[in-house]
Amino acid sequence: MKIIITGAGGFVGQTLAKKLIETSPDAELILADVQAPPNPTKSTKVECIGADLTNADTRKALIDRSPDAVYILHGIMSSGSEANLELGLNVNFDSVRGLLDTIREKKSGTKVIFTSSCAVFGRAAVKTVATETDVVPMPESSYGTQKLMVEYLVNDYSRRGLIDGRVVRLPTVFVRAGAPTAAASSFVSGIVREPVHGQESELPVDPNIGIWLASPRTLAYNLVHAMDIPAEKFGHFRTVLLPGYTATSGEILEALEKVAGKETRALVKEKRDEKIEKIVLSWPGKYDTARAKELGFAEDVGLEQTIRDFIAGEK
Repeated sequence: MKIIITGAGGFVGQTLAKKLIETSPDAELILADVQAPPNPTKSTKVECIGADLTNADTRKALIDRSPDAVYILHGIMSSGSEANLELGLNVNFDSVRGLLDTIREKKSGTKVIFTSSCAVFGRAAVKTVATETDVVPMPESSYGTQKLMVEYLVNDYSRRGLIDGRVVRLPTVFVRAGAPTAAASSFVSGIVREPVHGQESELPVDPNIGIWLASPRTLAYNLVHAMDIPAEKFGHFRTVLLPGYTATSGEILEALEKVAGKETRALVKEKRDEKIEKIVLSWPGKYDTARAKELGFAEDVGLEQTIRDFIAGEK
Protein backbone atom coordinates (compact mmCIF):
# COMPACT_ATOMS: atom_id res chain seq x y z
CA MET A 1 0.00 0.00 0.00
CA LYS A 2 1.24 3.48 -0.89
CA ILE A 3 0.16 6.42 1.28
CA ILE A 4 0.82 10.14 0.80
CA ILE A 5 0.73 12.58 3.74
CA THR A 6 0.69 16.29 2.89
CA GLY A 7 1.75 18.75 5.57
CA ALA A 8 3.87 15.88 6.87
CA GLY A 9 6.45 18.13 8.51
CA GLY A 10 4.01 19.20 11.20
CA PHE A 11 3.47 17.51 14.53
CA VAL A 12 0.33 15.63 13.45
CA GLY A 13 1.93 14.48 10.20
CA GLN A 14 5.03 13.19 11.96
CA THR A 15 2.94 11.44 14.61
CA LEU A 16 0.72 9.84 11.95
CA ALA A 17 3.71 8.63 9.92
CA LYS A 18 5.13 6.85 12.96
CA LYS A 19 1.78 5.20 13.69
CA LEU A 20 1.29 4.06 10.10
CA ILE A 21 4.69 2.37 10.02
CA GLU A 22 4.03 0.85 13.45
CA THR A 23 0.71 -0.65 12.30
CA SER A 24 1.64 -1.37 8.65
CA PRO A 25 5.43 -1.83 8.42
CA ASP A 26 5.25 -2.83 4.75
CA ALA A 27 3.43 0.33 3.67
CA GLU A 28 5.21 2.85 1.45
CA LEU A 29 4.90 6.40 2.77
CA ILE A 30 5.50 9.61 0.86
CA LEU A 31 5.83 12.52 3.30
CA ALA A 32 5.33 15.86 1.54
CA ASP A 33 5.62 19.44 2.77
CA VAL A 34 6.83 22.80 1.45
CA GLN A 35 10.26 21.82 2.74
CA ALA A 36 11.15 18.13 2.73
CA PRO A 37 10.09 16.87 6.18
CA PRO A 38 12.19 14.59 8.37
CA ASN A 39 11.57 10.86 8.46
CA PRO A 40 10.32 10.17 12.01
CA THR A 41 10.73 6.41 11.55
CA LYS A 42 13.59 4.00 10.89
CA SER A 43 11.80 2.55 7.88
CA THR A 44 13.51 2.63 4.49
CA LYS A 45 10.04 2.69 2.88
CA VAL A 46 9.49 6.31 3.84
CA GLU A 47 10.30 8.95 1.22
CA CYS A 48 10.40 12.63 2.20
CA ILE A 49 9.92 15.28 -0.48
CA GLY A 50 9.52 19.04 -0.78
CA ALA A 51 6.26 19.95 -2.53
CA ASP A 52 4.53 23.32 -2.94
CA LEU A 53 0.93 22.19 -3.35
CA THR A 54 -0.25 25.63 -4.47
CA ASN A 55 1.46 24.69 -7.77
CA ALA A 56 -0.65 22.59 -10.18
CA ASP A 57 2.35 20.77 -11.72
CA THR A 58 3.53 19.77 -8.24
CA ARG A 59 0.08 18.36 -7.41
CA LYS A 60 0.02 16.35 -10.64
CA ALA A 61 3.52 14.96 -10.06
CA LEU A 62 2.54 13.89 -6.55
CA ILE A 63 -0.60 12.03 -7.62
CA ASP A 64 1.30 10.47 -10.54
CA ARG A 65 2.95 8.40 -7.78
CA SER A 66 -0.36 6.47 -7.78
CA PRO A 67 -1.22 6.45 -4.06
CA ASP A 68 -3.83 4.16 -2.52
CA ALA A 69 -4.61 6.78 0.15
CA VAL A 70 -3.90 10.48 0.66
CA TYR A 71 -3.96 12.24 4.02
CA ILE A 72 -4.50 15.97 3.47
CA LEU A 73 -2.98 17.68 6.51
CA HIS A 74 -1.33 20.77 5.02
CA GLY A 75 -2.68 24.22 5.77
CA ILE A 76 -2.29 27.64 7.35
CA MET A 77 -3.35 27.53 10.99
CA SER A 78 -6.23 29.48 12.54
CA SER A 79 -4.45 32.67 13.64
CA GLY A 80 -2.42 32.74 10.43
CA SER A 81 -5.55 32.38 8.30
CA GLU A 82 -7.25 35.18 10.18
CA ALA A 83 -4.25 37.48 9.78
CA ASN A 84 -3.80 36.81 6.04
CA LEU A 85 -7.01 36.04 4.14
CA GLU A 86 -5.37 35.58 0.73
CA LEU A 87 -2.76 33.17 2.04
CA GLY A 88 -5.37 31.18 3.95
CA LEU A 89 -7.61 30.87 0.88
CA ASN A 90 -4.68 29.93 -1.37
CA VAL A 91 -3.38 27.18 0.90
CA ASN A 92 -6.41 25.97 2.86
CA PHE A 93 -8.93 26.00 0.03
CA ASP A 94 -7.46 26.52 -3.44
CA SER A 95 -4.56 24.07 -3.08
CA VAL A 96 -6.77 21.44 -1.44
CA ARG A 97 -9.45 21.77 -4.12
CA GLY A 98 -6.74 21.49 -6.74
CA LEU A 99 -5.39 18.36 -5.09
CA LEU A 100 -8.87 16.79 -4.88
CA ASP A 101 -9.46 17.58 -8.56
CA THR A 102 -6.11 16.05 -9.50
CA ILE A 103 -6.97 12.89 -7.56
CA ARG A 104 -10.41 12.52 -9.17
CA GLU A 105 -8.96 13.09 -12.64
CA LYS A 106 -5.85 10.93 -12.33
CA LYS A 107 -6.78 8.22 -9.80
CA SER A 108 -10.51 8.16 -9.22
CA GLY A 109 -11.69 6.27 -6.13
CA THR A 110 -8.57 6.95 -4.05
CA LYS A 111 -9.10 7.11 -0.29
CA VAL A 112 -8.77 10.70 0.91
CA ILE A 113 -8.61 11.54 4.61
CA PHE A 114 -9.04 15.26 5.22
CA THR A 115 -8.33 16.73 8.65
CA SER A 116 -10.93 19.38 9.40
CA SER A 117 -11.54 21.31 12.60
CA CYS A 118 -14.11 22.11 15.26
CA ALA A 119 -13.71 25.71 14.06
CA VAL A 120 -16.32 24.91 11.39
CA PHE A 121 -19.10 25.14 14.00
CA GLY A 122 -18.97 28.59 15.56
CA ARG A 123 -20.05 28.84 19.18
CA ALA A 124 -23.04 30.97 18.19
CA ALA A 125 -24.39 27.94 16.31
CA VAL A 126 -24.02 25.62 19.28
CA LYS A 127 -25.94 26.53 22.41
CA THR A 128 -25.47 23.15 24.14
CA VAL A 129 -23.66 20.23 22.47
CA ALA A 130 -22.14 20.07 18.97
CA THR A 131 -22.80 17.14 16.64
CA GLU A 132 -22.02 16.45 12.98
CA THR A 133 -25.65 15.99 11.98
CA ASP A 134 -27.88 18.22 14.12
CA VAL A 135 -26.06 21.56 13.98
CA VAL A 136 -25.77 23.89 10.98
CA PRO A 137 -22.13 25.08 11.00
CA MET A 138 -21.68 28.85 11.22
CA PRO A 139 -17.89 29.36 11.38
CA GLU A 140 -16.69 32.57 12.97
CA SER A 141 -13.19 32.56 11.45
CA SER A 142 -11.68 32.38 7.98
CA TYR A 143 -9.95 29.14 8.98
CA GLY A 144 -13.24 27.48 9.93
CA THR A 145 -14.89 28.71 6.72
CA GLN A 146 -12.07 27.33 4.55
CA LYS A 147 -12.21 23.97 6.31
CA LEU A 148 -15.98 23.78 5.88
CA MET A 149 -15.78 24.51 2.15
CA VAL A 150 -13.40 21.59 1.70
CA GLU A 151 -15.66 19.34 3.79
CA TYR A 152 -18.51 19.99 1.35
CA LEU A 153 -16.27 19.19 -1.63
CA VAL A 154 -15.06 15.92 -0.07
CA ASN A 155 -18.65 14.88 0.62
CA ASP A 156 -19.83 15.78 -2.89
CA TYR A 157 -16.91 14.10 -4.65
CA SER A 158 -17.50 10.99 -2.54
CA ARG A 159 -21.22 11.04 -3.38
CA ARG A 160 -20.28 11.08 -7.04
CA GLY A 161 -17.84 8.19 -6.58
CA LEU A 162 -14.89 10.34 -7.63
CA ILE A 163 -12.98 9.77 -4.40
CA ASP A 164 -13.48 7.70 -1.24
CA GLY A 165 -13.39 10.60 1.19
CA ARG A 166 -13.32 10.72 4.97
CA VAL A 167 -13.47 14.04 6.85
CA VAL A 168 -12.31 13.96 10.46
CA ARG A 169 -12.94 17.01 12.61
CA LEU A 170 -10.00 17.17 14.99
CA PRO A 171 -10.07 18.38 18.58
CA THR A 172 -7.17 20.57 19.73
CA VAL A 173 -4.13 18.29 20.03
CA PHE A 174 -2.77 18.30 23.57
CA VAL A 175 0.20 18.17 24.24
CA ARG A 176 2.05 19.02 21.01
CA ALA A 177 5.80 18.59 21.20
CA GLY A 178 8.14 20.97 19.38
CA ALA A 179 7.88 24.68 18.68
CA PRO A 180 4.68 26.76 19.07
CA THR A 181 2.48 27.05 15.97
CA ALA A 182 0.36 29.84 14.43
CA ALA A 183 -2.81 28.14 15.71
CA ALA A 184 -4.97 30.14 18.10
CA SER A 185 -4.98 27.03 20.28
CA SER A 186 -1.17 26.82 20.45
CA PHE A 187 -1.19 28.08 24.03
CA VAL A 188 -3.04 24.94 25.17
CA SER A 189 0.10 22.89 24.65
CA GLY A 190 2.38 25.80 25.52
CA ILE A 191 1.13 26.08 29.10
CA VAL A 192 2.39 22.54 29.66
CA ARG A 193 5.24 22.13 27.18
CA GLU A 194 7.26 25.21 28.11
CA PRO A 195 6.93 24.87 31.92
CA VAL A 196 7.95 21.20 31.74
CA HIS A 197 11.15 22.45 30.12
CA GLY A 198 11.62 25.09 32.81
CA GLN A 199 10.44 27.99 30.64
CA GLU A 200 7.74 30.58 31.31
CA SER A 201 4.53 30.48 29.27
CA GLU A 202 1.57 32.82 28.81
CA LEU A 203 -2.12 31.97 29.12
CA PRO A 204 -3.92 34.39 26.75
CA VAL A 205 -7.56 33.45 27.49
CA ASP A 206 -9.97 33.20 30.39
CA PRO A 207 -8.92 30.04 32.29
CA ASN A 208 -12.58 28.98 32.54
CA ILE A 209 -13.17 28.62 28.78
CA GLY A 210 -13.72 24.97 27.86
CA ILE A 211 -11.69 23.54 24.94
CA TRP A 212 -12.14 20.20 23.18
CA LEU A 213 -8.90 18.16 23.46
CA ALA A 214 -7.34 14.94 22.16
CA SER A 215 -4.01 13.37 23.04
CA PRO A 216 -1.42 12.61 20.31
CA ARG A 217 -1.62 8.92 21.18
CA THR A 218 -5.37 8.72 20.59
CA LEU A 219 -5.32 11.01 17.58
CA ALA A 220 -2.71 8.87 15.81
CA TYR A 221 -4.79 5.73 16.36
CA ASN A 222 -7.95 7.43 15.12
CA LEU A 223 -6.33 8.86 11.99
CA VAL A 224 -5.16 5.38 10.97
CA HIS A 225 -8.59 3.97 11.83
CA ALA A 226 -10.24 6.59 9.58
CA MET A 227 -8.44 5.08 6.58
CA ASP A 228 -9.39 1.51 7.49
CA ILE A 229 -13.18 1.97 7.90
CA PRO A 230 -15.16 0.48 4.98
CA ALA A 231 -16.74 3.22 2.86
CA GLU A 232 -20.26 1.83 3.27
CA LYS A 233 -20.13 2.36 7.03
CA PHE A 234 -19.86 6.12 6.53
CA GLY A 235 -22.99 6.20 4.39
CA HIS A 236 -23.74 9.29 2.32
CA PHE A 237 -22.22 11.66 4.91
CA ARG A 238 -18.43 11.40 5.17
CA THR A 239 -17.78 13.69 8.15
CA VAL A 240 -17.08 12.46 11.67
CA LEU A 241 -16.23 14.34 14.86
CA LEU A 242 -13.31 12.57 16.55
CA PRO A 243 -13.56 11.68 20.25
CA GLY A 244 -12.00 13.95 22.83
CA TYR A 245 -12.89 15.63 26.10
CA THR A 246 -13.59 19.17 27.28
CA ALA A 247 -11.16 20.83 29.69
CA THR A 248 -10.50 24.41 30.73
CA SER A 249 -7.05 25.95 30.92
CA GLY A 250 -7.56 26.09 34.67
CA GLU A 251 -8.12 22.33 34.78
CA ILE A 252 -5.04 21.78 32.60
CA LEU A 253 -2.94 23.78 35.06
CA GLU A 254 -4.35 21.84 38.01
CA ALA A 255 -3.36 18.59 36.28
CA LEU A 256 0.08 20.01 35.49
CA GLU A 257 0.60 20.84 39.15
CA LYS A 258 -0.42 17.31 40.21
CA VAL A 259 1.96 15.71 37.73
CA ALA A 260 4.91 18.15 37.67
CA GLY A 261 4.61 20.19 40.87
CA LYS A 262 3.78 23.75 41.98
CA GLU A 263 7.04 25.25 40.71
CA THR A 264 6.27 24.08 37.19
CA ARG A 265 2.71 25.38 37.43
CA ALA A 266 3.99 28.77 38.63
CA LEU A 267 5.82 29.31 35.32
CA VAL A 268 2.49 30.03 33.59
CA LYS A 269 1.42 33.68 33.67
CA GLU A 270 -1.96 35.05 32.63
CA LYS A 271 -1.74 37.68 29.87
CA ARG A 272 -5.02 38.19 28.03
CA ASP A 273 -5.00 38.42 24.21
CA GLU A 274 -8.41 39.53 22.95
CA LYS A 275 -7.79 38.34 19.37
CA ILE A 276 -6.94 34.81 20.47
CA GLU A 277 -9.76 34.69 23.00
CA LYS A 278 -12.28 35.78 20.37
CA ILE A 279 -11.24 32.91 18.10
CA VAL A 280 -11.29 30.36 20.93
CA LEU A 281 -14.74 31.55 21.99
CA SER A 282 -16.00 30.75 18.48
CA TRP A 283 -15.41 27.03 19.10
CA PRO A 284 -18.07 24.96 20.89
CA GLY A 285 -17.06 23.65 24.29
CA LYS A 286 -18.96 20.34 24.30
CA TYR A 287 -19.48 17.65 21.69
CA ASP A 288 -21.48 14.47 21.09
CA THR A 289 -19.24 11.84 19.46
CA ALA A 290 -21.78 9.01 19.24
CA ARG A 291 -21.17 8.66 15.49
CA ALA A 292 -17.42 8.24 16.04
CA LYS A 293 -18.03 5.56 18.65
CA GLU A 294 -20.34 3.68 16.28
CA LEU A 295 -17.55 3.75 13.68
CA GLY A 296 -15.04 2.31 16.15
CA PHE A 297 -12.92 5.37 16.93
CA ALA A 298 -11.07 5.28 20.27
CA GLU A 299 -11.84 7.32 23.39
CA ASP A 300 -9.14 9.48 24.95
CA VAL A 301 -7.01 8.98 28.08
CA GLY A 302 -7.55 12.30 29.92
CA LEU A 303 -5.46 15.21 31.15
CA GLU A 304 -3.10 13.73 33.72
CA GLN A 305 -2.18 10.67 31.65
CA THR A 306 -1.57 12.83 28.59
CA ILE A 307 0.79 15.11 30.55
CA ARG A 308 2.63 12.06 31.94
CA ASP A 309 2.95 10.65 28.41
CA PHE A 310 4.36 13.96 27.15
CA ILE A 311 6.95 14.20 29.94
CA ALA A 312 8.00 10.60 29.38
CA GLY A 313 8.32 11.21 25.65
CA GLU A 314 10.44 14.32 26.15
CA LYS A 315 12.79 12.41 28.44
